[in-house]
Amino acid sequence: MTRPTYIWDPAVRVLHWTLASSTIFASWTAIAGYWSAKHEPAGYVAAAALALRCVWGVIGTRHARFSEFVRTPRETFIYVRSLLAGGALHYQGHNPLGGWMVVALLASASGAVSTGWLFTTDAFWGSESVALAHAIFAYLLLILIVLHIAGVLTMSACRRQNLLRAMITGRR
Repeated sequence: MTRPTYIWDPAVRVLHWTLASSTIFASWTAIAGYWSAKHEPAGYVAAAALALRCVWGVIGTRHARFSEFVRTPRETFIYVRSLLAGGALHYQGHNPLGGWMVVALLASASGAVSTGWLFTTDAFWGSESVALAHAIFAYLLLILIVLHIAGVLTMSACRRQNLLRAMITGRR
C-alpha cells in the first residue's frame, strides 16, 4: 500500500470549508426566510473566502494554483474519453473534470455574491433583474454542489480513495 501524499494545504482546506459552510448557511437562511439578518453576513463570508481562494489560486502552493489543475478542453476531452473507457489517468490533485468543476463553482459563487451585494446598493435596491440573477446564480451553485459531491463520491469509489478525508487532512 502506498503512503498518503500531502496534496491540499491548510489554506485550500480552510477556504473550501468556509465557502461550503457559508453557502449552506446562506441557502438555509434564504429558504427559512431570514434574508438580511443572517443571509447577508453569510454572503460576505463567502465573498471573502472567494477572494482569498482566487488569490491563492495564483500565488499558492502547487496543487492550489489554477495553472496546475485547469486543463485545456482537449486534455479534458481525452480524460473524459479515457474515464468512459475505464482507464482514466490518475492525477495527484484535481483531475481535469474536477478542475473545471472548481472553476464553475467559483464562477457561480462569484455571481451569487456579486448580485447579492448589488442588491444592497442604492442603485440596485429592489431591482427585479438583480434579484432574478441572484436566484439563478444561487440555484446554479446548488446544482453544481450536488454534482460536485456526486463526482467526489464516484471518484472515491472508483479510485478506492477517501477524497472527503483528503479535503480534511490534506493527504491523499
